[in-house]
Formats: sequence, structure tokens, C-alpha cells
Amino acid sequence: MFQYDSDKHYPKETESRVVIRFQDCDPLRHLNNAKYFDYFFNAREDQVPKLYGLEIIDLIRVYKAAWVVYNHNISYVKPAMVGEWVRIMSRILWYNHNTIIVEYYMTDDSKTQLKTVLWSTMRYVTLAEGKSTDHSGAVQDFLKATSLDLDFVTLDILQRVKQLKAELEKGKLAEVGKR
Repeated sequence: MFQYDSDKHYPKETESRVVIRFQDCDPLRHLNNAKYFDYFFNAREDQVPKLYGLEIIDLIRVYKAAWVVYNHNISYVKPAMVGEWVRIMSRILWYNHNTIIVEYYMTDDSKTQLKTVLWSTMRYVTLAEGKSTDHSGAVQDFLKATSLDLDFVTLDILQRVKQLKAELEKGKLAEVGKR
């Protein structure tokens, strides 16, 4: 279970290095559009326990609630190709009392070319009734410790793509996760 420690620095971003598998590609050797979701979700699921000592399933068991996706916004910038090594980063951009927005993005292995950006908006709901409920306890602590808490109201995904591309060109993305 996540134990918040005010003296500890919590990285705001997860990162994985993965290879694009042949079985996940279309005849043009591009990663199939639907497969980006699998790559993104699997990468975050692998990294969260390593970075934060937290298995999301533990939060679900204790609080009897889980996040349910109700919106995806994805921008395909450059194709990921079969056999290519890529970097997948994710971070919680924003949260409130019952909703989170997680940003996933993929770059080439050297983090110089943006390939895809995905925003997933999720509502926190009870397992028993499937009704919206507030974040509390360790869930709230985790969000507070790991969220970028961006001013999301003024941001759209096309602006974000431009921003990420500019940061990649300047080599600044490597610094984001260290904040």
C-alpha cells in the first residue's frame, strides 16, 4: 500500500523501454492503432509498482473502488515501426475529487521524435454500485504525491503535442520526470 512520506521525492513520470512486436503491427509494419493502448497501459502497470511501491489492485481491494475510463483523446504523430525500440512515458496530468487524467506518450528510443500522445480521463467509482466516489486516504496521498497538477482547463491535446515536440527538440523531457 502507498505510504506517503513528505521527506521523499516522488517522480512525476514513469518510463519504459519496449520493442514494437511484429504481431502488433499492420501490413505497412506500423504499430496497429488499437495496440498503442495496450503498450501504454502495460508500461504504466509495470512501472508504477517499481517507482512507488504500489500495486493498484491493492488500492482497489482496500477502498472497494477503481478508475473507469470514460474518455480517450489520442494523437498519432509518427508511426512506431515493427522491431523499433521506443520509450513510453506516463504521468497524471491532473486530478480532482473523483477524476484523473493520465497522459501517455511514446517517443523513439533516443527521445528525439514524438510518436503518439494519449490522454485517458477516468472516474473513480465504487465496485459495488459503479457510482462515482471521492478519492480518499492512500489514493488521495498517491495522487497528491505523483500528479503534475497542470492547469488542464487551458490545455488541449494539439497544444500539448506541440509542447511535447518542442521539449523533445530542446532535450527537456528527460528533466520532467525528475521534478
